[in-house]
Amino acid sequence: MKSDSPLFDRIRVKPDKDRRPKPSGPACQWHGCKEKATNKAPKGRNTEKEYWNFCIKHVREYNQSYNFFSGMSDAAVMAFQKDAITGHRPTWKMGTGKRNIKPDLSAFGTRDDPFGLFGEGMRNEQKQQTEKRQIRNAERKALDRLGLDVGATPQQVKIRFKELVKQFHPDANGGDRSTEDRLVEVIQSYNYLKSAGFG
Repeated sequence: MKSDSPLFDRIRVKPDKDRRPKPSGPACQWHGCKEKATNKAPKGRNTEKEYWNFCIKHVREYNQSYNFFSGMSDAAVMAFQKDAITGHRPTWKMGTGKRNIKPDLSAFGTRDDPFGLFGEGMRNEQKQQTEKRQIRNAERKALDRLGLDVGATPQQVKIRFKELVKQFHPDANGGDRSTEDRLVEVIQSYNYLKSAGFG
């Protein structure tokens, strides 16, 4: 074969030694080992950001015998595991927050809540909105079937419903089914009012 042949450029000759550059780095910290350290291993509890540098063989040995909780009592291990659920951040039981504290409005010259943003003012405003709400014809008819006026409260609707069910139910009338149609009307009216926010 001629040296200027295109096939000559494709021939590869295996070198007599590995000429690839070897990564330089720290030596393995295992006692008596002279290999390069390619892996890190944690030093232990309370030294979370410190690591040993080991070769692959010794890091495997170290990991098999490593115990984060060595020297801790069972109660301490349980407490650590319980705190680990929340990432060791402080927590409080539900409902023990400071939601009932009202803001100090003395800087505005009053301790009242003029706009109803906090506490009672908010509830009063909601009551006024429900009172101002327009009553639809279907709601008027349902209230009329129960014998109530337009300004009835949800509590009054519920009480009146229970009274009428006891009055018209066949079991309360000795099995007489003559008032059964009236009972159906009462139940339908109550269900409608309940879905409309009265019940």
